[in-house]
Amino acid sequence: MADNARPGPDLVALVVDCDRTLTRADMGTESLVRVARRGLWPFLQLLWLMLSGRAAVKTRLARLDPVDAARLPLHDPVVALIDEARAAGRPVILASAGHRRNLSRVARVHGPFDALIGSSGRHNAKGAAKLAAIRAHLGDAPFDYVGDSAADRAIWPAARTAYTVGVATGHANEVRLAKPASAARALLKAMRPHQWAKNALVFVPLLTAGLALDPAAIIKACIAFAALSLLASGVYLVNDLLDIDADRAHAKKCRRPLASGALTIPQAIVAAAVLTFVAVAATWVWLGWPATLALAAYLALTLAYSFWIKAIMVADVVMLALLYTIRLVVGAAAIMVAISTWLLLFSIFFFLGLAFLKRYIELSQSNAPAHAMLGGRGYVGSDADIVAISGIAAGMVSLLVVALFAEAMRGTGQYASPQLLWLLILPLLYWQSRVWMMARRGEVDGDPVAFAIKDRRSIALGVVMVAIVGAAKFLSVPGMVG
Repeated sequence: MADNARPGPDLVALVVDCDRTLTRADMGTESLVRVARRGLWPFLQLLWLMLSGRAAVKTRLARLDPVDAARLPLHDPVVALIDEARAAGRPVILASAGHRRNLSRVARVHGPFDALIGSSGRHNAKGAAKLAAIRAHLGDAPFDYVGDSAADRAIWPAARTAYTVGVATGHANEVRLAKPASAARALLKAMRPHQWAKNALVFVPLLTAGLALDPAAIIKACIAFAALSLLASGVYLVNDLLDIDADRAHAKKCRRPLASGALTIPQAIVAAAVLTFVAVAATWVWLGWPATLALAAYLALTLAYSFWIKAIMVADVVMLALLYTIRLVVGAAAIMVAISTWLLLFSIFFFLGLAFLKRYIELSQSNAPAHAMLGGRGYVGSDADIVAISGIAAGMVSLLVVALFAEAMRGTGQYASPQLLWLLILPLLYWQSRVWMMARRGEVDGDPVAFAIKDRRSIALGVVMVAIVGAAKFLSVPGMVG
């Protein structure tokens, strides 16, 4: 049916909103993020254009950032309703406050639609304006309407049936197609609390400084852990916001709250800002300026990684190693102790090896051609062998650091039996070799640190290593006295 055609008198049209209704995404907001990421000048141009009204901004965004409709997450109940209406011969109209250019792209992939109603250069088809456009198209003919937001409350009273996938319609003939997603549950998932285990590195300086039984030091370390975890969650939200397109193209990451549409972009931005503020304020109040400075350095490095460095090969894994190491610095600053150079050296090389391992897993799981760039990264599939070699080499260097550390502790009196520290090499060598072989077989999925936290054998090896360090520190073995 052409845009100016009208349905027959016996066929009630189904009018469907697009953003957050047919699709779980908000195309305009996502386009705004993508354009802002291109640089400050394009973003400032959009801000200036807002003086001309929302319709002008939507028009510019639709031109600058063509929507990839094929990757938009859809609301399955709405799709089923549309299919049912088409099967019954009813006209289906896509009516949205989004720009007509984007609606046309959606229609080409998820259509056909009998008509499109959307915003243009001078007309913002939202709320009452959308209802006027629907009436101009259908006249006084009845219609059913599917929407999701408060703006649709201007339309639902005029509809025969008020379908919703979001807010209540306030209409007597309301039909809820889906329960509104729990924003709190989606936010908690997006915060990735399972990743907070990485921040346990802040407790390492507590152990190496011999303050493991000091209540005041323990409390400060716990505050540092909580602040770092909240800050990391805020950064995860920013990272997921920037990676929406790449995540939607990924077989598993497409289920992340922002990529799937379970969490909206405004919700993510507000949550990230609140989490960051709370983390920095708590650190300043309870831990002082050294820990706050270390936390600020972590924030700056993570944002630099999210915006630029993660797309630069090799620089990205070096930055990941630094981000692990700076957790140790935060922990040391929280309890006001100096951090061992040996510990920093070991951390850099050990986590550099794990960062290379993470990239290797991503490359090995990618279905892209050998010379195609991995989405959002600076690697191609054929880089996998070099990435593996580099990661294994970095891991072996970390073992060398342990050996040199064990030898350097002889005669210092810091350890009762420093020669026992040599034994640390065995579990580390076993674990690194095992995890690389498992990754080669496709048995390590995603982040190797997350794998280690859940893997029983890895946990057992961690306990063994703690026991070795404890024995070296306090147990005097004949012939091994330092």
